[in-house]
Amino acid sequence: MKYEVGDKILLLQTDEEGIVVDIMNEKMLMIKVGDVTFPVFTDQVDFPYFKMFTQKKPSEKTRLYVDDVYKEKKDQAKEGKKVKDGVYLNFIPVYDKDIFDDDIVEKMKLYLVNQNEEAYRFSYQLYYTGKSEFQLKNNIDPLSEFYLHDVLFEDMNDSPRFGFEFSLAADNKKKAPIFEVSLKPKAKQLFKKIEELQLKNEPSFAYELFINYPDREEPEPVDLTKLGNAGYKIYDAKHIRQNLPPALDVIDLHIDKLISDFKGLSNFEILQLQLKEFEKYFELSIAHIKPTLTVIHGVGEGVLKNEIHSILKTKDNVASFSDDYHPLYGNGATLIKFK
Repeated sequence: MKYEVGDKILLLQTDEEGIVVDIMNEKMLMIKVGDVTFPVFTDQVDFPYFKMFTQKKPSEKTRLYVDDVYKEKKDQAKEGKKVKDGVYLNFIPVYDKDIFDDDIVEKMKLYLVNQNEEAYRFSYQLYYTGKSEFQLKNNIDPLSEFYLHDVLFEDMNDSPRFGFEFSLAADNKKKAPIFEVSLKPKAKQLFKKIEELQLKNEPSFAYELFINYPDREEPEPVDLTKLGNAGYKIYDAKHIRQNLPPALDVIDLHIDKLISDFKGLSNFEILQLQLKEFEKYFELSIAHIKPTLTVIHGVGEGVLKNEIHSILKTKDNVASFSDDYHPLYGNGATLIKFK
């Protein structure tokens, strides 16, 4: 091959100068023009000194710039506009020779391309037949591309799914906190795109992930009219405490204080009734912003006490709890202090 890494080259299509940064194969180079790195075929570039010696007078024309690795440059002069914005997943086929000296695709280089003017955090996963095979988390700057990894072309038959989770690098309350998007191309679609590349002599193709990062979705207001018409009581949240049952400073969970007929109940059924009553007055204490709640559970074998203490360990709004002496029930009580 006449080119080597580090050679200065001239991009024939746009008359821009760049540098060779990688030799992908006999027909394709990876070049860098300005801050953009992208692949080209060798017949699309030449050495700049060839132009210096063969072109006597440079023609006056508007200078064009390469924007990214995936865009099919149409006649932008006629359209009078730049290539479209958005975030894309770009595929660059890397070719090799088979035993018959024919070009075959060995692997695909994957790039995440951000053509928007905002930076993103992203989490990327590649799945084959539903199983995660590759994961990556990073940031991507505005108007830039990010190399993800290589994928063997033969693995494109294993139902690949390219999953992304995006968020804004600069937090914006008006925008969605997280935006998920996935791509699951069919093998036939990929093969067709590669055939089109070879016919058009183009280096890559891309799938659109999204154009604009979405706004935050506000919850739809609930129509309470139907509930009111159905007989349900509707209260203003500002006055919710006025419509709640009163909270208690002390609750007695002895079963004879809760129900009159309990002789036919099993120990398990009694325990469930006691815990349900405890949860009820625990939540009422929080709703009414009570500083403390004393729970009388008795001494016995300690089953109810242990269950209540286990529940209290999971509650974020409990500052502390401890065994408390009650004049009527001795040490069979627990004092709960709320945050």
